[in-house]
Amino acid sequence: MTKTKPRPIHLDLRRIRMPINAITSIAHRVSGVLLFLLMPVGIFLLDLSLMNPEGFATAAAAFDSFCGKAVLLLLMWAFVHHLLAGLRCIGIDIDLGIEKPVFLKTARIVLLVAFPIAFLIWVAL
Repeated sequence: MTKTKPRPIHLDLRRIRMPINAITSIAHRVSGVLLFLLMPVGIFLLDLSLMNPEGFATAAAAFDSFCGKAVLLLLMWAFVHHLLAGLRCIGIDIDLGIEKPVFLKTARIVLLVAFPIAFLIWVAL
């Protein structure tokens, strides 16, 4: 009879290494939650900007502050990451990229490309 390794009683979460596709999946969910939570703020600012010229100036001033720019960058990352990870999931659903090397490569690409694309969009705004 072989002796098996005892199961850990207390997990050390700092030593657990998550696979790259799990990190991509978690980031996909986080970006979706961010998009959902920031939607009312975006709708409010759009409504405010369309009311009158003073409302437009107020909404524009909200994006001119440091916090407004940081939130806009976060929103751009969430949108780009969610879009890219969603396209990756659709590809996997239709049996494109289901081989392990391709699966891992697309997960890395989504994680590495999302922020630079979001930053370029943010700079263009």
